[in-house]
Amino acid sequence: MQRKLYLAIVLLFLASHSISEAEELTINQLSDVRTTDWAFITLQSLRERYGCLKSYPDRIYRGNSALTRYELAAGLRSCINKLDEMLDNGLSDKIRQEDLSALQRLQSEFTSELAIISQKVDTLEQRRDLLETQKFSPTTKLSGQAIFAVSAGGFNGDRIISPTRAIVTRTQPTATFLYRLSLDLNTSFVGNDLLKIRLVTGSAGANDSTSGFLEPNFASALDYSIQGRDNQISLARLYYSFNVVDEVRLTIAPFMVAGDFIDKNRYANVSFNDFSTQSLVNNFILLSRPGGAGVVAEWSPKQIPIQLRALYVAANANRPTGSVIVNSLRSSESAELPVLIFPNRGGEQGLFGDPYQGIVELEYSADKNFALRLQYAGGKVVGSAFHAFGVNFDWGISGRIGVFGRYGLSSYKDTEFGNINPNYWMAGF
Repeated sequence: MQRKLYLAIVLLFLASHSISEAEELTINQLSDVRTTDWAFITLQSLRERYGCLKSYPDRIYRGNSALTRYELAAGLRSCINKLDEMLDNGLSDKIRQEDLSALQRLQSEFTSELAIISQKVDTLEQRRDLLETQKFSPTTKLSGQAIFAVSAGGFNGDRIISPTRAIVTRTQPTATFLYRLSLDLNTSFVGNDLLKIRLVTGSAGANDSTSGFLEPNFASALDYSIQGRDNQISLARLYYSFNVVDEVRLTIAPFMVAGDFIDKNRYANVSFNDFSTQSLVNNFILLSRPGGAGVVAEWSPKQIPIQLRALYVAANANRPTGSVIVNSLRSSESAELPVLIFPNRGGEQGLFGDPYQGIVELEYSADKNFALRLQYAGGKVVGSAFHAFGVNFDWGISGRIGVFGRYGLSSYKDTEFGNINPNYWMAGF
C-alpha cells in the first residue's frame, strides 16, 4: 500500500512539473515586454543609432507603454533589414560589433514571433501580387477639340477645270465659315492599353472650304474641314491597343486611319498644331487609301534604335458584297488620289476586298533629335494593284531650328490616265 501511494505521489509531481513548464512557456510568449526589459532598451538603442524604426509612430517604441512580443518582433525585423541593407552597401564599418551581438541575441529570443511575422508578410505580398495581376480598374479620360476657321479665295479666268476636264465652277466662291468639333474618350483597363473612341461633327466637309472647293483633287482642303458632314455626329476612330509582350504592341480597329500609326513627323504631323493643309501633313502617295477596319503591329526593341510597324486597313470592311462606286471614298480621309484616277469604278468590298492596303514602316532614331522612316505600301483599289515607296525624316538641328520632309513614289495601272507613276514630296525648314 505504501509503495502504491509513493508511486502515485511521484506521478502527480511529474505531471504538475510538466504542466508548470507548459504554462510558463505560454505565459512567456503572451507576456508584454516592459520598458525596463533588456529587449526593449536594446531595440530603442538600435532605433536611435541606425534609424531603423522611422516608419513607425514614435509612441510605439519611444513611449512608456509595454509592447507585445509581436510588436517588438516587428520592430526587430525592421532593424534587421536596415542593418542588412547597410552591409550590402559596404557600410559594415558603420555598425558596432556589440550591436550585431545584441541583434543576434534578440533574434534568438524572438525566433517564433519573427517566423510568424515573416509568414504573414509573405502571405500579404502574395495577395498583393495576385491583386496586381487581376486588378481591373478602367479609367477613361475625356478630351475635346473645337476648331473654327474662315476660308476665302478666288481664281483668274472664266472657269476652273478638274484634271478629268470636268468644270468645277464658273463663278468666284465667297468666303465661308467652317468648324469641326471632336470628342475623344481614351479608356485604359490595365494601365498600358488604350481603347480610343472619337466622335466628330462639322460643317460640309471639303466643299465648305474655298481652297478645297477650288482644287478638290489636289489636297488643298484644310485638314480640319474633312471629317464630319453637315452637322451630323459620326464615328471617326474606334480601336483598341495593347501589349502582346514587352516589346510588341497590337491594335485591333473596327475603324482607324493609317496616319495615326505611321508616317509620323515631329514638325509636320497634326494639322491643328503644325499645318492646316492636308498635303503638308500626309504623304498621299503612301496613304492613298481611306480609313477603315484593320490591324496594326508595332515592334519596339529596347536594345537597338529602330521601330518596325506593319498595318493593314480595308476601307469598306463592313460591306460584304457589291461593287460600290469609288466615289464613296470621297467621304473618307486621304482619298483624293483614288477618286482622281478611278472616278467611276467600283471595288469588291469586304475585309479582304478592295480598296485595301498594307504598309510596312522601319524607323531609325538614334537619338531624340533625328528620325528616318523608310516605308512600303501595297494594295488594291477598284481592281487595280498598286505599289508605293516613301521616306520621311525630321532633324532637330537645335532647340529652335529643324528640317523635315517626305517623299513618295508609286505605280498604278489602267487608270483614267493610263499607267502612271505619281510622286509626291514636301520639305520644310
